[in-house]
Amino acid sequence: MTRLLIIGPPGSGKGTQAEHLARHFGVPTVSTGEIFRTNVSQETELGNQAAGYLDGGDFVPDHLTNAMVKDRLLDSDLQEGFLLDGYPRTAPQVTELDNMLVAQGLALDAVIELTAPDAVLERRMLRRAAEQGRTDDTVDVFRRRLDLYHRETHEVVSVYAGRGMLVSVDGSGDPGDITELAIAAVEKFLASPRPGA
Repeated sequence: MTRLLIIGPPGSGKGTQAEHLARHFGVPTVSTGEIFRTNVSQETELGNQAAGYLDGGDFVPDHLTNAMVKDRLLDSDLQEGFLLDGYPRTAPQVTELDNMLVAQGLALDAVIELTAPDAVLERRMLRRAAEQGRTDDTVDVFRRRLDLYHRETHEVVSVYAGRGMLVSVDGSGDPGDITELAIAAVEKFLASPRPGA
């Protein structure tokens, strides 16, 4: 019954680490990127609205993201736990997620923050773009995403840090080492007594 959230800048390996952590803790991953891509490829009403923002390197507006995530969180495969990847990105989304979970009588157990220097992130993104042929991974689009991340998502980190739920992990090394560090840090956090728990 573990409910986790992973946060990290573009290029931090967040998607990869989310998969490994979800497998270790035996919960499904809920990736907003995957939710967006599914909706866009199926040309749902929400997907069509989101596509224009994604193509320009912008974050999808809260009202669209919230609607897609809310639908996903009600699915039966998530009732025993989950790992959220890419949501919430903004302070208002934190409030929205709180409301979604409270409505189901649930709460997050921990928030994992991956950190890495901007230069490391940019190198990784350019390498990924070349390997995967992703047209959305240009230098300009990446830098815009990174700027948006620093401006908006740091508020999310601050909120969860203030709640004593944040587990920071250095995401600049070898992916396998990062996974081990993250699992150890989360398990230690979950095992420790918390105020009000």
